Amino acid sequence: MQQDVIIVGGSYAGMAAALQLVRARRSVLVIDAGKRRNRFAAHAHGFLGQDGVDPAMIAQTARAQLEAYPTLTWTEDMAEAASGNKDAFAVKTVNGSRYDGRRILFATGVSDALPNVEGLAERWGRSVFHCPYCHGYELKQGRIGVIATGPMSVHQAQLIPEWGAVTFFTNGVVTLDDAVRADLVARKVAIEETPIRRLDGDADVILVDERRLAFAGLFTATRNTPATPIAAELGCAMAETPFGTQVQTDEMKETSVAGAFACGDTARVPHSVSLAVADGAWAGATIHRSLVF
Repeated sequence: MQQDVIIVGGSYAGMAAALQLVRARRSVLVIDAGKRRNRFAAHAHGFLGQDGVDPAMIAQTARAQLEAYPTLTWTEDMAEAASGNKDAFAVKTVNGSRYDGRRILFATGVSDALPNVEGLAERWGRSVFHCPYCHGYELKQGRIGVIATGPMSVHQAQLIPEWGAVTFFTNGVVTLDDAVRADLVARKVAIEETPIRRLDGDADVILVDERRLAFAGLFTATRNTPATPIAAELGCAMAETPFGTQVQTDEMKETSVAGAFACGDTARVPHSVSLAVADGAWAGATIHRSLVF
């Protein structure tokens, strides 16, 4: 059976898009591999009405609400290839299934390229974060470390003093000119240029000279790429942003391939649950309009 819309990715953006479409009584297939980007975090913050809630619970509740609509089909699988064109797309999955749809929406999220610092990956989403609006308040104005990954890290170090006393670890990645250094000093940011050996404890930084600096939490600006190359392999144009690579869309969330849309973290910056949900809701509405008009 041909679906009106195939949504690749069933996290917050994908579900928000699906909700608009099933409420318009359109047939929607969601293909989801179950790997939410924020699966490492115990609480979601900054999302109106859901502040402090376990993100797994938010996703579970949303899926249950969607599945109450009879035109929704949900399959737990991973899409590995998409082909075709407007009104005649096909998606193949790793389990060997093929699905046909008039429209396709990529809501695949992104992969985070973490700094190569021993112990950081194990603390990602727990005591090492990327968004101060999501996690800064809970650090209770304690000491905060910012680990450099590139030019965007300077912006992070300039912003995060709003949430606590900041130490900026250049870690051999960025070189500060006099103007930037003066700006950071004016913001009372401590600059630490000794490289990091590893992370320890909850959020302790061990330097190569064996000094240990303890923090309430750490931030780092990851580089992002779409979590799967499926949109690019279909022929969708990519765009470079200060945060990394994303799927390029127009104001209606349509990609460079007619009938193929993208939303959420894979197709916008900056990133948060709230912004992903809003982007998905808009994508769902515009896809519906493309089916009508």
